[in-house]
Amino acid sequence: MDKYQQSQKNKLFSPNRHDPTLSPRSAGTAVCPRCSALYQAGSWAWQTPQASLPADVTEVVCPACRRIEDKVPAGTLTLSGEFLKAHHDEILNLIHNTETLEKAEHAMERLLEVTTLDEVVQVTTTGIHLANRIGHALDSAYKGQTQYHYDDDQTHVSIHWQRD
Repeated sequence: MDKYQQSQKNKLFSPNRHDPTLSPRSAGTAVCPRCSALYQAGSWAWQTPQASLPADVTEVVCPACRRIEDKVPAGTLTLSGEFLKAHHDEILNLIHNTETLEKAEHAMERLLEVTTLDEVVQVTTTGIHLANRIGHALDSAYKGQTQYHYDDDQTHVSIHWQRD
């Protein structure tokens, strides 16, 4: 089998890459009963106060609320090191401020939880973009060593940040 045939075979049998927490796309407009995010034109966004909802709006739990309920993170950050001990509160403020900025623009990017155990902070997020943005914010503000690992289907990212 030559290289061309092998590449064509790989294309034929490549797995479908999709996020198992996403619901099938619904036609029309939907609103999340938990967070009031609005699904319209194929994406979720925050409702604007002046927006009037059409009469045929349906209630659907958004993917972010589903991840929060099921405790299935799309991003996991693990922070450690001596610097973390000395600047714990500052780093947590940076994480929460980054989440506030990201969540204002993207309704599906939220923090699941922030836990501290044995001088290691673990942050879980509902989206890979928020985790990625927090990792870059930590690296930009405090330097350190940052490692990013995406799963094969690119529905989860693990980020390890350390500074001694």
